[in-house]
Amino acid sequence: MIKPVIISDNNSTSLKIRKEIAKILKKDNLKRRNIVIVIGGDGFMLQTLKQNKNSKKSFYGINSGSYGFLMNKFSNKSLITNLSKAKNINISPLEMLVTTKNKTRKCIAINEVSILRQSRQAANISIKNNSKNIIKKLVSDGVLVSTPAGSTAYNLSVHGPILNLNSKKISIAPISAFRPRRWVGKIVSDKSKVVIKNLNPKKRPISAVADNVEVRNAKKIVIKVQNKIKFNLLYDKNTSLQKKIKLEQLRKETN
Repeated sequence: MIKPVIISDNNSTSLKIRKEIAKILKKDNLKRRNIVIVIGGDGFMLQTLKQNKNSKKSFYGINSGSYGFLMNKFSNKSLITNLSKAKNINISPLEMLVTTKNKTRKCIAINEVSILRQSRQAANISIKNNSKNIIKKLVSDGVLVSTPAGSTAYNLSVHGPILNLNSKKISIAPISAFRPRRWVGKIVSDKSKVVIKNLNPKKRPISAVADNVEVRNAKKIVIKVQNKIKFNLLYDKNTSLQKKIKLEQLRKETN
């Protein structure tokens, strides 16, 4: 019988959970194959997924961090049952292609791509969907392009919309928009190619961040959904990603 692969963060809580899981899996056989158990927080899960972007395995997250939106709760009594009955969800990341003065760099983002001012001065950027203008000039601290899976993270903090997992949309949300002051962003199709240009790169430099990977002094950023990459995430029946997103939508509506 092939045992699940266990990957854990190095903090004491994660290592303790890892020991408990190893003991349980020694005693009980798990019939389900190709599972990777990831113990940590959301950041560790994002890091693990990116390191295994070509893997066909399914990833079952166990939270040992603070919130753990992408994770499941650990239960030593129900672990085998939870792993056996967990439901699979497929998500695709954003692909970010950044052009600077000297090079281009490609990264993926599971939650969001953040375009941020790099100095004390506000960013001056234009945003297009393919060749069609979304906004000719945005003066702001930056802009955020988010996937449905990431729409309850940083995107929600900048008052972006919460997107259903099956919406086939991505969100473009401004960060502290100054001009036009009332611009609230836009929801576009997941088939879009979002093109962001720095209108004044010498005086107003910007950086592009794919989840937690930063590229500084960006001149042009092209963002699209990379459907060739599919991450298979496993969730317990009562803590599915869809359910967590719906709960966040309800919280937002009642606030």
